[in-house]
Amino acid sequence: MQNVVYSINGPVVKVKDTKDFSMLEMVYVGNKRLIGEVIGITNEFTTIQVYETTTGLKVGEPVYQTGAPMCATLGPGIISNIFDGIERPLKRIEEVSGGAFISEGANVDSLDTEKKYDTEIKVSVGDHLTGGQVYAECQETAVIRHYCMLSPLLEGDVISVNENGEYRINDTVCVIKDKKGNEIPLTLCQKWPIRQPRPVKERKLISRPLITGQRVIDTILPIAKGGTAAIPGGFGTGKTMTQHQLAKWCDADIIVYIGCGERGNEMTQVLEEFSELIDPKTDRPLTDRTVLIANTSNMPVAAREASIYTGITLAEYYRDMGYHIAIMADSTSRWAEALREISGRLEEMPAEEGFPAYLPSRLSEFYERAGYMETLSGREGSVTVIGAVSPQGSDFSEPVTQNTKRFVRCFWTLDKSLAYARHYPAINWTTSYSEYIEDLAAFYTENAGADFMECRQEISNILVEENKLMEIVKLIGSDVLPDDQKLVIEIARVVRVGFLQQNAYHKDDTFVPLTKQLLMMRTILHLYNESKRKIAEGRTVGQIVKSGIMEKVIKIKYEIPNDHPEMFDNYITEITETLDSLSDEGEWRAE
Repeated sequence: MQNVVYSINGPVVKVKDTKDFSMLEMVYVGNKRLIGEVIGITNEFTTIQVYETTTGLKVGEPVYQTGAPMCATLGPGIISNIFDGIERPLKRIEEVSGGAFISEGANVDSLDTEKKYDTEIKVSVGDHLTGGQVYAECQETAVIRHYCMLSPLLEGDVISVNENGEYRINDTVCVIKDKKGNEIPLTLCQKWPIRQPRPVKERKLISRPLITGQRVIDTILPIAKGGTAAIPGGFGTGKTMTQHQLAKWCDADIIVYIGCGERGNEMTQVLEEFSELIDPKTDRPLTDRTVLIANTSNMPVAAREASIYTGITLAEYYRDMGYHIAIMADSTSRWAEALREISGRLEEMPAEEGFPAYLPSRLSEFYERAGYMETLSGREGSVTVIGAVSPQGSDFSEPVTQNTKRFVRCFWTLDKSLAYARHYPAINWTTSYSEYIEDLAAFYTENAGADFMECRQEISNILVEENKLMEIVKLIGSDVLPDDQKLVIEIARVVRVGFLQQNAYHKDDTFVPLTKQLLMMRTILHLYNESKRKIAEGRTVGQIVKSGIMEKVIKIKYEIPNDHPEMFDNYITEITETLDSLSDEGEWRAE
């Protein structure tokens, strides 16, 4: 008896009186063979969520089994591709659909099955292979070497091997025999269920930062390789812009950008920008190490829910090769809204603000797939997850933001007032936090400078002190403050404008190496200590400000190129000389 559609409610389809389907099985729904997944089974009904629009689907149309879970195809051809939420290449869909809109049931291969790769076979007859071991290599892009690994679910002895040469992804390159005597042909690709994390040998301690070149992140609020971060912010505060900047400049080997429910014009901007950008590390197009998953807000809501899992499965696959991956998920709020919509159609009991009760567990499942790992093949790789959160009305007490906060160790709060004041990145240093500082202290001390952590702490203390003093100023004005406290406010302004604020369009300021960040902190702290000494000698803050030295220090981010650190010595000398000259000029003397 053929299984047929019994009811349709948006993306939720039910089949009645059948025992043929298993939980999380991938199915094809209707005459157009729409892709779906089984999400609920009872004695009476099997519930399926469909990843394509169900417009035109009718009751009574057939539902076909596949016997396999929803899987991602993993092999050469992923990098530099643009997929939808269920790993269908958008350029290929455009060709099949014959236009700019995706047609229902567009049956296309995830990867190009005709392209040939110059493949080097790495095993010999008689070798024993276990899950994760490399049996072939090929050059996927100019900068990414692709290692074809045995699926973690397989093990066996190599019984035949092909010659090195050009192969398509579905061509057999060698054959293994498992313990049961079955002969298994190995191709350049494999499949993996998107909702199941790929196994690793060991989760390692986090000890290396993800260098982004953004001073407020690297110095004040660092994130580790294999770490997790959330970027919450209201409309127009720069979440997408910040993620674009991190994608361009962070020292990850591969970027996976998931546009989950974002506006179509924003995704277009990403696609156009990334294709035009030259990667500063390799002098090649940035797309040579980027995967884009474009799932805009007008695409089917169920595919939005799947896009997060598709993206992190692709990231885990490259992590297993020994690469460091950074995932930009923009935004997890839209993903949570997809959960809420599907939950409502399933008539589940809603929790806070209508979100399903399992929202926290789904968020934790996603963020817990990040980490710094030793892979099954003995390599080291990491997946770093940076998720944007879009709370409605900038209300950070809403469920998605609060639950995300529980599962990430880095929280970069975007501030509307900073964004509107053109302070970029608009990360509020007082309400944001990073729990990775202690884990990364040894790395900073060894690689940036012995006093890096000490300088960072002093800069942070100045910002905290300024925050306290501004509360007093708001109440009774600044005139009542003694000069040493006025100095804290002035130096904090130098820190805010000259250090924390960056210009993404300036050739030297868009990315700043750690060594220059340390030298900038030393210069600002030298200005602070020398100014304190002068105030103790009787000079006033007004005199110091009027000398113009603070404005000069603010401009060092533009004046000193990244590759000329020796120029900082001149500024240190100039600060001392300028402040020493105050006592000799009558107009600067304290009254």
